[in-house]
Amino acid sequence: MDLNALKSAPRLLITATLRPVLGTRFQPTGFPDLGAAKYATADGKDMLLVESAQSMANRLETVCWDLVGNTWVAPLAGLPFVAVTDKSGAPITNSLLEAHRLNSPYILEGTDKKFFNALRNELGADKEGRVDLQKLASVLLKYDVNSLLHGVFIAKSDIAGGRMRVPRALTAFIEASEVKVAASGGVKNDTVNPAGDAKKGFGNVPFHRDEFTGNITAFFNLDLAQIRGYGLGEAVEKLLIAIALYKIRALLDSPFRPRTACDLEVKDGSITVKRPEGFSLPALSEIAAALPALIKAVAAEKRFASPAITTVVFE
Repeated sequence: MDLNALKSAPRLLITATLRPVLGTRFQPTGFPDLGAAKYATADGKDMLLVESAQSMANRLETVCWDLVGNTWVAPLAGLPFVAVTDKSGAPITNSLLEAHRLNSPYILEGTDKKFFNALRNELGADKEGRVDLQKLASVLLKYDVNSLLHGVFIAKSDIAGGRMRVPRALTAFIEASEVKVAASGGVKNDTVNPAGDAKKGFGNVPFHRDEFTGNITAFFNLDLAQIRGYGLGEAVEKLLIAIALYKIRALLDSPFRPRTACDLEVKDGSITVKRPEGFSLPALSEIAAALPALIKAVAAEKRFASPAITTVVFE
């Protein structure tokens, strides 16, 4: 896998056109106090947020996880993460699947303080003075490499005064342009007592819903300058880029159904690298084939925790 075109580029920008697998309608993300996130561009074009950056981060993490084996998918085997178990050793969660990664309360707020204390000792407990971001990056690489791509905010006053923060290096979102509302609805039928108390779940209950039509585009932004700024060396930089490429390609190659009425696929030939010129997104098989050697190279530098999986018991 040739990454030479990325050596001096500040960003890797990728877009892909998506479409519903059937029909023309799709259901966007929604918020309880907002509904669908509709907006307009400066020139008046009707737009819609289909999937937020926060949600896409979770989805890019999910494609890396083997739910059956409860570990990394095979090409990423050997990378470090923090696993959370109960007293019997049964898995509860882990830093890859937790929304706030290492800042998860299941990792830092339980009675098992061994990992919390390790973080405090390695990152420092001072509430004043400049934060050493290179040290933070080195610690994240050691325990949870995923945080170097998707960001983390270790908001604990006992750990460097709660100032340890890394922004996302890999950001993605999906939006739609030229959107139109496709209004529809239905009725929840009660054939026994149509006039029953709807508050208790009885009776016929009519409802409405808004779906949309439009031109759907997925956007991916990998901040290569931030990755180089970690100061972790060429082997780590190549590994982080390869993991990010794996996440992007795996998500685009997999079925993508974030909601019941939002089942999308990539339009053939629509994946485009906007920057830098001369680079194309490798096939998933090519990235997967390159990853084991890249992981082995960083492991040989003793940059990962030993063992790579750090276990925290949550009670």
